[in-house]
Amino acid sequence: MSSKSDGPTPTINFDEFLKVDIRIGTILEAAQLEGARKPAFRLRIDFGEQIGIKVSSAQITVHYGAEELVGRQVAAVVNFPPRQIGRFMSQVLTLGFADAEGAIVLVSPERAVPNGARLI
Repeated sequence: MSSKSDGPTPTINFDEFLKVDIRIGTILEAAQLEGARKPAFRLRIDFGEQIGIKVSSAQITVHYGAEELVGRQVAAVVNFPPRQIGRFMSQVLTLGFADAEGAIVLVSPERAVPNGARLI
C-alpha cells in the first residue's frame, strides 16, 4: 500500500474499473507476520462461498491489535496475483488509507454486508 498523495491519477473508463475485483471479507485470524521488514499482520479472511478463505499481509499495526481485528469486515482486492512478502505469500490486497502520519486505516463498510459482496 502506498501513502502517496500526488493528486489524481489519469482518467480510466468504467470497464477498466470493473476489472478490479474489490470484495468484503471477515477477518478470522490475525497474527504478527514473522520476518517482515516493517511490522505487519498476517490475516486470514473469509470472503464467502464463491471466493473462500484467503490470506493477506497488512501493515496496520499502528492503529490495530491482532485481537481487535478478528470479526472485523474489511475490503480487499481479490484478483491481483499473489505477492511474496518475506516468506509469506499474500493472496489478496487488504485496502486502507494512510492517515496524516502515514499509518494505515482500514476500509470497512459502515454496516455488515455478506462476505464476498463486491464493491459496486
